Amino acid sequence: MTSPLLALRDRAKQSLRHIVLSEGTDSRVLSAAGRAVAEGLARITVLAPKGTTVPDGVALEDPETSPHRDALVAAFLDARAKRNPTAEQAAAAVSDPLTYAALMVRIGAADGTIGGAVHTTSDTVRAALQMIGTAPGAPMVSSFFLMVLPDSHPTRPGAGLIFSDCGLVIDPDATQLAAIASQAAASARALLGTAPKVAMLSFSTKGSAHHMAVNKVTDALEIARETADFDIDGELQFDAAFDAGVGASKAPGSDVAGQANVLIFPNLDAGNIGYKIAQRIGGATAIGPVLQGLAKPANDLSRGCTADDILDMIGVTSAQIDATKGVQQ
Repeated sequence: MTSPLLALRDRAKQSLRHIVLSEGTDSRVLSAAGRAVAEGLARITVLAPKGTTVPDGVALEDPETSPHRDALVAAFLDARAKRNPTAEQAAAAVSDPLTYAALMVRIGAADGTIGGAVHTTSDTVRAALQMIGTAPGAPMVSSFFLMVLPDSHPTRPGAGLIFSDCGLVIDPDATQLAAIASQAAASARALLGTAPKVAMLSFSTKGSAHHMAVNKVTDALEIARETADFDIDGELQFDAAFDAGVGASKAPGSDVAGQANVLIFPNLDAGNIGYKIAQRIGGATAIGPVLQGLAKPANDLSRGCTADDILDMIGVTSAQIDATKGVQQ
């Protein structure tokens, strides 16, 4: 079985998208940029002060001196027109590398952007939301982690899973939870190339417990089912969603139980704790948080990321770009 991460890198080589990395003063970012170009994964621009040494083949752009600066100031004024910023405020904002990178994507000077190795998730997401905005028809922006199980896993060696939302929406209501499920299913199709099987997770399986928190999950399931073109079921405990034996016992006849590859957590507490347990105790590789629902791709990194993580995120971002451009997956 080919690793999902290696498969994404192979797909990236076919499209060779232009991705801007906003934190070009970080050694991990520069290392990943050089490797991405050397391996033919993408065309890469890094943002850093003029004179910064960058790897061969990597483009350097300084937000303070770039010839794109005037166009990006104009784009900022357009993006924030409702707040009536002054030209001076726009010029100051464009000096921020996260804002600059997102504006490059907005005007089509780059296909996607990645940040967060240095900056916080809130700063990275804010720039993307304000400068790129939500996709047409998208009710919200949420996030997911691409989780890749270790090759030593006893039942699903090397398998790829989508965990959502683990990084952005703190306490979604039923309507928002349904939207997260639909967005995560689309992300599974784009990244994993397989049919989504979406599990709405809870501490209850099929009525084994009664609580308003369970009601939220079952309400979200019914809302999602109104428009779903994928298999979705709930409410399911994690073991019933993931383990075939437990799924058959707790939820017989379900098209999802025991087979889920998209796991939807009821809130950010559960999602964030869950992905970190899978990563730190279970040995899964976690790539994200990846944003879904934006008009164009802009993704976040953990500040504890490695150069390998950034390289994998370049593959993820490339796949998202292809999906938004209507490339056959």
